[in-house]
Amino acid sequence: MSDMSVENDPAPALQAYAHPDKLVTTEWLAAHLGTEGLVVVESDEDVLLYETGHLPGAVKVDWHLELNDQLTRDYLDPAAFAAMCEAKGIGREDTIVFYGDNFNWWAAYALWVFSLFGHRDVRLLDGGRQKWVAEGRELTRERTERPRASYPVPRREDGPLRAFRDQVMAHIASGRPLVDVRSPQEYTGELTHMAAYPQEGALRGGHIPGALSKPWKSAANDDGTFKPADELAKIYRDELGLESGDDVIAYCRIGERSSHTWFVLHHLLGYPQVRNYDGSWTEWGNLVRAPIAKGSEPGGLS
Repeated sequence: MSDMSVENDPAPALQAYAHPDKLVTTEWLAAHLGTEGLVVVESDEDVLLYETGHLPGAVKVDWHLELNDQLTRDYLDPAAFAAMCEAKGIGREDTIVFYGDNFNWWAAYALWVFSLFGHRDVRLLDGGRQKWVAEGRELTRERTERPRASYPVPRREDGPLRAFRDQVMAHIASGRPLVDVRSPQEYTGELTHMAAYPQEGALRGGHIPGALSKPWKSAANDDGTFKPADELAKIYRDELGLESGDDVIAYCRIGERSSHTWFVLHHLLGYPQVRNYDGSWTEWGNLVRAPIAKGSEPGGLS
């Protein structure tokens, strides 16, 4: 295992981002597969997709079964997280490149969870699985065998990156920005769930009072890559009115789409204080006495 991060010289198209080292291109990853100290992790919405073919040497992280505690609605405790990494051959100082299907939304979620545990060098493959396949790059069904790694039990630091419902209550009461990244129909209350996801709905439809609507996929191009920095700045700064020093919370239904927006705001645009409310609408829409707003306007607390 390497005691230093894998060097990443960002492509010119990435250099305008606040933290271009957090993204790698398909060209860069293809050239660095198998490098010591680099681990490639696939995390998909379709948890069976990895078995149909994956990047050579990539390991699978199942967002539902391996990142989440199976008895409480929370993530693994630090000891369980360390044990998972050791079993997959991931060392504490390794560079991890995450990729996945559906515009990298679950890959961004996995990256965010690893960030909760303070794993320092985490990156996304720009364009994810979609772009890799579109370019005709190699996939394999061969089982990835990595030697067991050593991963000291970390601390889990929820505070800087994660918001809980009481913090969201205080956030909206103070008038600080909250971004709802769900579809417009979920935001207005026409739908209580994403299309084709009725099992993940809530008792009430609508949005958290004061929340601004900006669907998560607004940040992506059709090929799955992120839009250029100037276009992202226009979307979030000019259209939403977010200022550089704002304390921002993003949410969706269970935290996966908002992880994607968290990555955009924090790593690509450089907003210093961005948190993901992973309880999101499946929690808020079922909370007794929690205020909600309906319709296309943000609304506010009465």
